[in-house]
Amino acid sequence: MDCTEEVILARKGAKSRRRTTGLRSKTTKARTHVDRLRAIIADLKKKLTEALEQQTATSDVLGIISSSPGELEPVFSAMLSNALRICEAKFGNLFLYENGLFREVSNVNVPPGFEAFVQRGPIAPNPGTGLARILSNKRVAHIEDVRKLEAYASRDPFVVAGVEAGGIRTLLIVPLLKENDLIGVVGIYRQEVRPFTDKQIELVQNFAKQAVIAVENTRLLNELRQRTDDLSEALEQQTATSQVLQVISSSPGALQPVFESILEHATRICEAAFGSMLLREGNMFRRVALHNAPQEYAQLSQKEPLFGTSQTLARLLAAKQAAQVADMAVAEPAAPIARLGGHARC
Repeated sequence: MDCTEEVILARKGAKSRRRTTGLRSKTTKARTHVDRLRAIIADLKKKLTEALEQQTATSDVLGIISSSPGELEPVFSAMLSNALRICEAKFGNLFLYENGLFREVSNVNVPPGFEAFVQRGPIAPNPGTGLARILSNKRVAHIEDVRKLEAYASRDPFVVAGVEAGGIRTLLIVPLLKENDLIGVVGIYRQEVRPFTDKQIELVQNFAKQAVIAVENTRLLNELRQRTDDLSEALEQQTATSQVLQVISSSPGALQPVFESILEHATRICEAAFGSMLLREGNMFRRVALHNAPQEYAQLSQKEPLFGTSQTLARLLAAKQAAQVADMAVAEPAAPIARLGGHARC
């Protein structure tokens, strides 16, 4: 083989190696590109799953709000359960803020020792605690390690109970705000040092807004019910008054039908077991009407319609005002109404 042939073969080998190297480079780039696409797709799937999970949880809580008007515990419990699951927290609770104190109204998975401390009574927000931060700036309190708080070093009872009885290390407390007024907080806790992500914090903030909606709905519903009850009671009283006036106008000169009508309506409207009406005659009293009284008491009243002044009647005469006795069996055990009238309250 001459020199010319060797040069030609060498050139062919170099070209072949370049082609092989080029193919390998293209294959590596293609694999890298595929791996990147797979990573992007996996990340998108994860984000989509998280978003769907959060939307489902939000929808679940809103559904409970609409299906349980006036009931806060189901709403709070569902909200806490979803927050714990999605945010990977160990336990959580919700406090309402009233008269400068925080009162727990709901909890999920709280360790017994910590819950026993919380149940002792409302919590006063001492300086340096997460609750005090919330009260001061009405912003989220996110504490990475509770053991590093000055409040823990100074042995604040609430913080110590949370760490030593509840095992709290990382906590997230979110305020419940109604037009910038603090009405409560929701707290979730981890028993290891692991901060919550921004998305997790945002989720709990959304839940807090839903809790405020539930509280406000309950308040408005209770006000509406109270107004309805007041109107119903007023209407019932007006109707009873009208009926008594009709009896008076239809029975001129006859007192007995009037007394019986008055007593019947008074007993029903005041939700009393029975009623009695007396007229004063000098130093004595005469029973002139009786409604729904126990048989023994009614029979005694027929035999002895005239009787002297009892302690209750004496007090009424002296004050000339309504007299109310919580338990006649205690106040006047010897009185006929106490002996024969059942568990009488006057």
